[in-house]
Amino acid sequence: MRKSPWMLLLFVLIGGLLGGILGEILRVMAPQEGTIQRIFTTALTPGIEPPFVVNLILLKVTIGFTLKMNLLTFLGMFLGVYLYKQV
Repeated sequence: MRKSPWMLLLFVLIGGLLGGILGEILRVMAPQEGTIQRIFTTALTPGIEPPFVVNLILLKVTIGFTLKMNLLTFLGMFLGVYLYKQV
């Protein structure tokens, strides 16, 4: 069976999403200002800040994005790649 790059993208996105959700749950459940919370929930937030705005009088277009990625997000992405290779 031929593996599709779209399936790889799907596995990586789902893994990253589940990792991000676990990171947010851990942020709420872990002791405040603890080592575990600091390691797993420190987020990297690349993106366009401030958003790019084009004002054409009749139409105003705003383009921007921000990604919030923590350690568990990256681990989920790597797990998605691993599972993709196993299927």
